[in-house]
Amino acid sequence: MTTQNILTDSFGRTIDYLRLSVTDRCDFRCVYCMSEDVRFLPRAQVLTLEELATLGQAFTELGVKRIRLTGGEPLVRRDIVSLVSRIAVLPGLNEVTLTTNGSQLQEFAKPLQQAGLKRLNISLDTLQQDRFSSLTRRNKLDQVLAGIDAAVAAGFERIKLNAVILKGRNDDEIVPLVEYARERGIDISFIEEMPLGQITEHDRAATYCSSDEVQRVISQQYPLVASTEATGGPSRYFRMADSKSRVGLISPHSHNFCGACNRIRITVEGQLLLCLGRENAVDLRAILRRYPGDTEPLKQAVVEALQYKPERHRFDVEDEPQIVRFMNMTGG
Repeated sequence: MTTQNILTDSFGRTIDYLRLSVTDRCDFRCVYCMSEDVRFLPRAQVLTLEELATLGQAFTELGVKRIRLTGGEPLVRRDIVSLVSRIAVLPGLNEVTLTTNGSQLQEFAKPLQQAGLKRLNISLDTLQQDRFSSLTRRNKLDQVLAGIDAAVAAGFERIKLNAVILKGRNDDEIVPLVEYARERGIDISFIEEMPLGQITEHDRAATYCSSDEVQRVISQQYPLVASTEATGGPSRYFRMADSKSRVGLISPHSHNFCGACNRIRITVEGQLLLCLGRENAVDLRAILRRYPGDTEPLKQAVVEALQYKPERHRFDVEDEPQIVRFMNMTGG
């Protein structure tokens, strides 16, 4: 089974984008991502670097063109740079990218770029120290901002900030965040909060801020023009006439993007998640450990599983979350 571009689901969607979690651990405790007293997985349940590399190989042999490394926080995983270098050279892969909270970028930005990482997503929800401490439950804003500057200096092909906007908590910083990105010539995407896991920090219905509202706020200061550009992810991009920075909107609630879904996720436990908003999954870790280093059984399992990929997720901000796993367990 070596044919390229054979990952197609029962709705005719071609899957060419894999989000691969390398750890469930994180040095932050973001309020929309996990609980303060989160319990992390025992080491035996976590995929090894060899197993992660084997997964990367299997999916590129199936036609996947983009692999994004996620967490938790991927930069707390030991030897993450070596994993990037192994995946970056896989035949048929267009790019390997990574999503990070930015806290470790002063150390890792340049080594990651030299290892073959082309694009980088950095989470940044606020530019205010007190809010940052409240939202992440950690006092590391200066560390993150220095990491962003280190990433800009490292020379990645593209850097994008990701901001989750919560009404009443940081929605007055939409324009300042855009201006921060503009000053550095990097992109920024605004994300509607994902209803994953039970949280007590805030009422999701009360803090929900739609992408349409974000777009309206930005357009009052910087008129946005819709762009046809895409990076393989769910962002709808907009341009500003006087800047090379792009503004992206990721809208799992207000503008469902399932019809064009081209991606699947693998958790650090080796669970193949066929949809962000569903619990159905396939255990690839068992196959990895039964047939170490052999991609053929993996590929067969993935092709068969893909026929069960649902047509869409169903998120409703008024309802209790149907997904009990937190975002750090989902893989970004």
